[in-house]
Amino acid sequence: MPVTFEEKIKGIVTGPLRPLSLETLQVNLGYLCNLQCRHCHLSAGPDRNELMSSETVSTVLEVVKNHGIGTLDITGGSPELHPDFRRLVSEASEIDCNIILRTNLTLLTGNEMADLPEFLAQKKVVITASLPCYLKENVAKTRGDGTFELSIASLKKLNEAGYGIKPGLYLNLVYNPAGDFLSPSEQMLDETYRRELSGRYGIAFTRLYAFNNMPLGRFRDFLSEKHRLDAYSELLLNAFNASTLDGLMCRRIINVGWDGALYDCDFNQALGMGVLCDSRNIRDFRYRELAGRRIAISEHCWACTAGQGFTCTGSIL
Repeated sequence: MPVTFEEKIKGIVTGPLRPLSLETLQVNLGYLCNLQCRHCHLSAGPDRNELMSSETVSTVLEVVKNHGIGTLDITGGSPELHPDFRRLVSEASEIDCNIILRTNLTLLTGNEMADLPEFLAQKKVVITASLPCYLKENVAKTRGDGTFELSIASLKKLNEAGYGIKPGLYLNLVYNPAGDFLSPSEQMLDETYRRELSGRYGIAFTRLYAFNNMPLGRFRDFLSEKHRLDAYSELLLNAFNASTLDGLMCRRIINVGWDGALYDCDFNQALGMGVLCDSRNIRDFRYRELAGRRIAISEHCWACTAGQGFTCTGSIL
């Protein structure tokens, strides 16, 4: 029997894995998305109807305000499609917290969202944009034909609004491997993306984040179909890096599901693994209890600790 993740970290971490701080509220507005990316751990797509209620959005804002949360990290699906997205951003910007938007880029070119880059720039929202590769053919394999061109057009619009160029307007890109292998060096990828996007399209960005693919959702289905799930799981296990444990995202965030349920991370949300304490919904948010909770771990955690490791803000090491 292979060693479990819990067994592996027993000799490294004293006691259960627990938070080091509680700095970020990561809010998943729902699984509705205009794309069906192959690496999506939530299997988000156009046919998903899970969306956060307006009442829960209001509760999120109350928690951020009342508990001095430093960062509001907005994700999905495509969070821009949520009817309360702009309200959430506008009211959060008045609370004096950092706001991050995680976007797949392809929606920013449509007429309905033509003014969104300027709106986000006005609110000083940090853009964390998924761009799996700088090559058209690789993006098409992951996301479908035409998605690369939409992404490039959106990046140009963001540059026009000052993102990646003006001080305080941060445009971060996210790389995902095109298959069942680990992400290369983040520094090397940053240099390559910068050279290719600038040289080919005149696009500037702030920095690049490199993620490993999580064997969940649609990517797990892909691995199973190709009979490569066991091999990928073994790859992650063998690439375990103990130095990544202090930097894991679950040690600094609380993730909020579309229905208000609380999780240690978006990946635990995909598995339905709620927090291991009584404060299980945003309606019952108790900061002290959540800041001292035992973090729920399982075998998918190998992906976050493989190689350089990764967190919401790229490689850990």
